[in-house]
Amino acid sequence: MTTRWRLLSDDAVGAAEGLALDEALLAGYARDERPRPPTLRLYTYRDHCALIGRYQNLAAEVDLAACRRTGTDVSRRPTGGGAIIMGAGQLGVALIDRAPVGKRPREIIEDCSAAVSAGLAELGITATFRGKNDLEAAGRKIAGLGLYIDEGGGMLFHASVLADLDIEFMLEVLRIPVAKLADKAVAAVGERVTTVTRETGKAHDGTTVRESAALGFAKAFGVELVPGSAERAELDRAAGLARDKYRARSWLSEQGAIPDGSGSALLKTPEGLLRIYLSTHGDLVKSAVVVGDFAILPPAVGRLEAQLRWQRLDPDAVGRIVSTSGADRALGVTADRLAETVLTAGRQAGELAAAVPARSAGSCYFPESK
Repeated sequence: MTTRWRLLSDDAVGAAEGLALDEALLAGYARDERPRPPTLRLYTYRDHCALIGRYQNLAAEVDLAACRRTGTDVSRRPTGGGAIIMGAGQLGVALIDRAPVGKRPREIIEDCSAAVSAGLAELGITATFRGKNDLEAAGRKIAGLGLYIDEGGGMLFHASVLADLDIEFMLEVLRIPVAKLADKAVAAVGERVTTVTRETGKAHDGTTVRESAALGFAKAFGVELVPGSAERAELDRAAGLARDKYRARSWLSEQGAIPDGSGSALLKTPEGLLRIYLSTHGDLVKSAVVVGDFAILPPAVGRLEAQLRWQRLDPDAVGRIVSTSGADRALGVTADRLAETVLTAGRQAGELAAAVPARSAGSCYFPESK
């Protein structure tokens, strides 16, 4: 007997509303809830929404003045990854289920990415999983991927499929590194990303690729997708989350750098491009924040932040803290490199009375290469 999944479709949702419903659906998949079939949601956002990754710095990734000027909604995803633009030209994919037992987050992302690839194959596009959270076609990014697993054991897989993309608009509202792009910004981004429209030679938007995306999931997982609708309890929960979380300043600014007396340093790791922000008093660390385009923030990074607080910026002491936290191993870098990054941020904090937030990591479309 073929397993049936619920299929939800929405169009022109707001930034807060779109993300809130994804999270609201998770409650039905907690470990202590009765088992139920997964839900696949395929939807588009209104023109336009700027969504940053769970572990990114809002002011560093998004030009908030440009968003106000253009009427662009802004919010923070519960999933990781980089800053993206969503609208009619992009298809949002959300798979909600109970997290599989015994699988690492990367394995889950790879399994789900195969379904997105299968959907693109229906359109004649060959896409392969690359890096930590990208799907690439002809060497260019065509979809971004993310994952969130809540405390109850519910799993949310996110994908943004680029059916089309207004690069000039994206450059206007997202903070892309000026030094890298200079006066060739559009061409430079065009070399990094591609779209369904570009690959097929036919005009597409989120709605025209939805059927193929659904077919890809059905084939990849061997299931039947049954069109349905969100339950009243799910809609009520989503309304509360949109109001109290996804529009709230506390959520939007959660990963913000400390503005007074702060310094930062960048480090490229196999798990993502991270920036360490330190706030110091003399050679004493008052607070530490790590942000970046991680798919999943390793728990060891949280331990590093906690253990650095109220410690002195002594090379031996910082080295011991890095090794004890396990952050170096979790990020796939040497303890010496990570410790030096911390010390570099500390030196900058000592030189600057106040630091303007620097980019925590590249956008979803054009990541830093340092």
